[in-house]
Amino acid sequence: MSILSFKNVGKVFSKNGEELVAIHDFDLEVDEGEFVCILGPSGCGKTTLLRMVAGLESISQGSIELNGKAITGPGSDRGMVFQDFGLFPWRNVMKNVEFGLEVKNIPTAKRVEIAQRYVELVGLKGFERSHPKELSGGMKQRVGIARALANDPAVLLMDEPFGALDAQTRNQMQTELLRIWKETKKTVLFVTHSVDEAVFLADRIVVMTARPGSIKDLWDIDLPRPRDRASSKFIALRKEILDELEVQKTGT
Repeated sequence: MSILSFKNVGKVFSKNGEELVAIHDFDLEVDEGEFVCILGPSGCGKTTLLRMVAGLESISQGSIELNGKAITGPGSDRGMVFQDFGLFPWRNVMKNVEFGLEVKNIPTAKRVEIAQRYVELVGLKGFERSHPKELSGGMKQRVGIARALANDPAVLLMDEPFGALDAQTRNQMQTELLRIWKETKKTVLFVTHSVDEAVFLADRIVVMTARPGSIKDLWDIDLPRPRDRASSKFIALRKEILDELEVQKTGT
């Protein structure tokens, strides 16, 4: 069943008196519990698309609906995880995870109970009182994921969340994210530049065109999990998608 619906979505920016069409005629249905990765050339509007779902950017054309209701601004039914972590340096792990719950005026005892549950879910038990400066990049991103999940969003939006991590930590975090996704059954919309990451994570991959961004191809990934990056099917699928992106880059 579809939970997130993009209908003829477009985004136009005004710059120096001129209009820049960033996204054009974007149509997509995302099912509940589905893990969707978005790939495309730099500047094609991937992050803008997520920001519109989050309600951080207005929609110039069409509509985006969550559970049948048009998105018109930010809401706790969507959780966003950023590449740069976005943690408050003066707050410890628990207080960072509790932040959204504080905004919603959740009573202290309930807030602590919820935050503790998600701290443990992301594997940070024992680090509740640690501050961001004391954490590795992977641990910081775990805090970001826990904070987003603590609000119990219908959709988890992830904008290249592992892009700043080293290769080994990135692979570990991908595996951890799949574990968390399996436990929470959340719908995930995940932006990445890495074809390898998309094939490893996704139920479905959306390949966008160069700006103005629209959907060029959709790939259903039917490889069983856990996925073996060294398997012939994984390698062949990754090459197909890389070749498609290369065609977009060269125009041939």
